[in-house]
Amino acid sequence: MNGLQRIEIKREPLASEVVRRIIDAILSQQMRPGDRLPSERKLSEMLGVGRSVIREALKPLSVLGLVEVRQGDGTYLSAPDSGMLVRAIEWGLLLRAHEAVDLVETRCHLEEVITELAASRRSPQQVEDLRRLLAEMEASHHDLDGFVTADMAFHTKLSEASGNGTLQQIMSGITVLLEAWIRRVMKEAGSYEPTIHEHRSVFEAVQAGDAKSARAAAAAHMSHARARLEQSLADDPTAPLVAGTPAD
Repeated sequence: MNGLQRIEIKREPLASEVVRRIIDAILSQQMRPGDRLPSERKLSEMLGVGRSVIREALKPLSVLGLVEVRQGDGTYLSAPDSGMLVRAIEWGLLLRAHEAVDLVETRCHLEEVITELAASRRSPQQVEDLRRLLAEMEASHHDLDGFVTADMAFHTKLSEASGNGTLQQIMSGITVLLEAWIRRVMKEAGSYEPTIHEHRSVFEAVQAGDAKSARAAAAAHMSHARARLEQSLADDPTAPLVAGTPAD
């Protein structure tokens, strides 16, 4: 617990900073699964914040399954078999907006390969599934939740259509991050139409079985998606990618 030092720089919500400090301690193995966290009072003293901030930070950590609150006994880091480390990595990246850009770059290349393969390997049913998901995006209007759900499902279906299990696993591993990015950017978007148009171009190339055009369409979509995210981060660089709940 020596790694939990007082918070001096207050450029982001204090509760988010507390969450990040705890995640840092998990990733650096200063805290291990099964360890008991200090009391609210002790954490408050160690970090130099109010106890209400500590309580606010522990709530999302508990919802995410990173910590377990045992009534009358205290708060513990979750058991080793709970997937805690994976979630810590995911949320650690989410809370570091600038580091997230590196993962966006990786996603750009992955989507190009996935879409190219999908155009060559997709089944008729997968084409119909992609058509349906595109229609759901078009019908979402200003329904943010509906749009995000359809957008995520569209990319998941593309990875499935690629027929490459490794690529599917990689994309599945960053699903939480992708959802956070899409949600953040689309919440600020004046219109969903540019993103829908990009997805439509991807769909049409995959439907036609044109691998070269599919890759080009995916590259164009990812280029614009990355620009939208980077603009969002530039507009508010201190804001975490998540605010209470789990941003293209």
